[in-house]
Amino acid sequence: MGALKLENLHYTYEDYKLWKGDWELFDGIAVAMSPAPMRKHQSIASEIIYSIREQLDDCELCEVLGEVDYKIDEDTVLRPDIVLTCGEENDAYLTKAPEIILEIISKSTAKRDEVYKFDIYEAEKVKYYVIIYPDDLRAKIYKLDDKKYDKQGDFFRESYLFEETTCNVKLDFEKVFKRFRNKKV
Repeated sequence: MGALKLENLHYTYEDYKLWKGDWELFDGIAVAMSPAPMRKHQSIASEIIYSIREQLDDCELCEVLGEVDYKIDEDTVLRPDIVLTCGEENDAYLTKAPEIILEIISKSTAKRDEVYKFDIYEAEKVKYYVIIYPDDLRAKIYKLDDKKYDKQGDFFRESYLFEETTCNVKLDFEKVFKRFRNKKV
């Protein structure tokens, strides 16, 4: 019996729902996710989720979520690290473009996050895309300007107000990265 050539297969969301483990689906191509993120990755994600969640007390339309499926179409399903979504009505997965997506880079996901997901999020009109570099304690923020992302800057200790969201939220990167400044995790 010959080997199965996975690169010739085209998968859909119906296939994706049946898989065990952690996967993403890029234009019908199954992509295995890395093992569980490192502690530093998880800790930074927790800080960001907590910071955003605190600001949503008076905003019933929006919610911040970690690692939720974002179904773009039948053959593309991504799982961002963190999203701010507003007005989403589907309980199973996201169907609308989140207002903010944050991805925390690891060596194994860098190209996927910086190139493939960047292009997809831009095409889907995600208002803000934030790429976090835990080794550098740096965040790159991109804002959708018409149809293209415009880099807002590199943030190490600064704050950034996401003004064009339903519930304006702010991230203070001094606070997000504080516990890692003089510590190895």
